[in-house]
Amino acid sequence: MRVRIRFHKKGKIRFTSHRDVARIWERAFRRASIGVAYSQGFSPRQKLSFGLALSTGYESEAEFLEVDLVDDRFCDEGIWMDGGGSHVGTTLAETLSDVLPVGIDVVAVAPVEKGDSLQQAVVACTWAIEVDNIGLSDAEGWVADVLSRSKIVVERERKGKPVVEDLRPQVHALGVTGATATGVRLLADLGTQPRALRPSELLVAVDPPLAARTVCRMHQWMSQGVDREEPLMAPVSPAPPAWVSA
Repeated sequence: MRVRIRFHKKGKIRFTSHRDVARIWERAFRRASIGVAYSQGFSPRQKLSFGLALSTGYESEAEFLEVDLVDDRFCDEGIWMDGGGSHVGTTLAETLSDVLPVGIDVVAVAPVEKGDSLQQAVVACTWAIEVDNIGLSDAEGWVADVLSRSKIVVERERKGKPVVEDLRPQVHALGVTGATATGVRLLADLGTQPRALRPSELLVAVDPPLAARTVCRMHQWMSQGVDREEPLMAPVSPAPPAWVSA
């Protein structure tokens, strides 16, 4: 059975790299004695498939992974069963959260069919960004400038060669949602295809460049016809307010 898991990554654990988070999950399944399918070959590995990598230092309300379970104690409702088929009162989410480090918490679990990888399926992410040393009016002017542009052209080096890119198509929505003690809070809806636009890249692409105090991924979105949906729903706190569509 393939299971999709949604989890938070918050607090000090945000400084852990994506690769180290993958290792944490491998250890968690072993510590919880949960049967996971392994790959074949000389160095078998647990069959874990993660969604879009999260930049080191960013927090998240919406991280996802998929795992192939071979443990017959699991049922569709996410409840562990004993050998006789009776509920034992513990969910898979609770079992995993108990063995994961502080800051990584499982908030939703559901069985899924095998299909496109999460990295291919996700087309946009919603980010809550706190920016220091800027007032509301200046931040609103900065946002208006970004949204008014038909192009946001940047030049970067990739594989030793200069590459020119237009970031504007990746800015799906952007707005100021309020003031903080040291600046403002922005909400940005940024595309991920063909390459994910990171909040830090957007903040320095338009003058004056801004610096993020904190960044938190609130949602990941998959295309569903004219609509969009998350890979797995869960309560999000704080709920992001409305923002300005591009």
